[in-house]
Amino acid sequence: MSPLAVDILKMTGEHVLIVLVAVAVAILIGIPLAIWCTRHKAASRIVLRIIDAIQTIPSLALFGFLIPVPFIGGIGMRTAIVALILYSLLPIVRNTFTGIRGVDPVVRDAGIALGLTRRQLLLQVELPLAMPTIVAGVRIATVVGIGVATIAAAVGGGGLGTFIFRGVAMVDTRLILAGALPAAALALIADVLLSTVERMLVFD
Repeated sequence: MSPLAVDILKMTGEHVLIVLVAVAVAILIGIPLAIWCTRHKAASRIVLRIIDAIQTIPSLALFGFLIPVPFIGGIGMRTAIVALILYSLLPIVRNTFTGIRGVDPVVRDAGIALGLTRRQLLLQVELPLAMPTIVAGVRIATVVGIGVATIAAAVGGGGLGTFIFRGVAMVDTRLILAGALPAAALALIADVLLSTVERMLVFD
């Protein structure tokens, strides 16, 4: 195996790690936050506007803003993961919020009539019915995250963007493709896998 191929495998592993950790943390934060928003309508407007505003910040600028921030910033993979978490929140929170709010009121009332507590109603009725929409949000966050993670190389975060930045600096198309093609392949694979899960949940 050529040295370039070895480097591609290594950088692909770093890329996958960055995206998986960021999306996993965004799920752990975003779904409970979205559930809270469905219970507090007035406050939800403020929370959703803040998340929307984060999404409008250009990716390279956000990486730059995070560098001087204590504990979560600096040069390296940590800053890349934090930035991706922030970017992943919007589709996850929005889709979870929309999915839960979109549950038929008749179904919700039937659960209440059966004596379900608010917690039971959430876990047994609302979340299962909203799950296809939630997975769609995770799919969007993952696919977008794979693309945005290429910017991580700008702050020393590693990943496939390393090849892209190096190729641009050296005007080397081969290096650019070495980063761009695996990243595109990862995005396509993630999209297909999560789309399959989404369809299975819809049919179930």
